[in-house]
Amino acid sequence: MLADEKLTAFLWTADAERARAFYEGVLGLTFAGDHGHLVHFESGPTRVAFVRSEAPITPPPGTAMGWQVRDLIATVKDLTARGVAFERGDLPHDDLGIWSPVPGQGVARTATASR
Repeated sequence: MLADEKLTAFLWTADAERARAFYEGVLGLTFAGDHGHLVHFESGPTRVAFVRSEAPITPPPGTAMGWQVRDLIATVKDLTARGVAFERGDLPHDDLGIWSPVPGQGVARTATASR
């Protein structure tokens, strides 16, 4: 199921400009956008997202990998039926556990299987 979806790896950085210079200028990844708290790069079929932080965090909190899926609602329903539990956290979310930081876009976070 997720093998056909776009993978996003999340890394943390206290110096987004330096990270951009290295990943874009040295490694040759394609800069895909700066969204305030996230800086995105494309690497073939994979996306690398840098989360801005005041200082390096070890181990980093939050998402480590994510998939950009074609149909989030269908994917969440299918994974829930397979025993995956989605985190609700402090952010506002719908009944499926989807948080929508931007209208028309959503995020569903999981860390465990419920069965």
